[in-house]
Amino acid sequence: MPSSFTNIKEIALKTVPSASKIEIKRVLESLYGFEVEKVRTLNMEGKKKKRGGLLIAKPDYKKAYITLKNPLSISPDLYPIRLIEEEKKNTNKQSKSSIVEEGEAKSHWLDGKDGDRFRPEKSSAERGRGSRGGAAAAAAKFPWSGMRASR
Repeated sequence: MPSSFTNIKEIALKTVPSASKIEIKRVLESLYGFEVEKVRTLNMEGKKKKRGGLLIAKPDYKKAYITLKNPLSISPDLYPIRLIEEEKKNTNKQSKSSIVEEGEAKSHWLDGKDGDRFRPEKSSAERGRGSRGGAAAAAAKFPWSGMRASR
């Protein structure tokens, strides 16, 4: 995004790697009506990443810097990024407030529908299915502690 919207003398574009300087100049002059003074290009390699054993690569591209004969002025409304950033800041400020109004209580997803805390399921020994360990198994916290003790 340009820092100022008036007197733009240079434009940066991403093009196809096979495009030449002359082609880029002709396209800008015929389609957009710009008066191009000079075109400079750079061949850029796409970024490469390894995911597991695979190599993932983004495509290569050509970067073109175009110098215009006549300065270009565009409307600042074309890039409403500042307005969008301000809206994001305002919504973040409103959502981060930790004030809880009366009658409104914070709830957690583990809380039950009736507001009680989450209770884990009872083990099979507590339900009376396989009480091999007796009272010791009923009081046990871990599922493997209800197994028979080795003698």
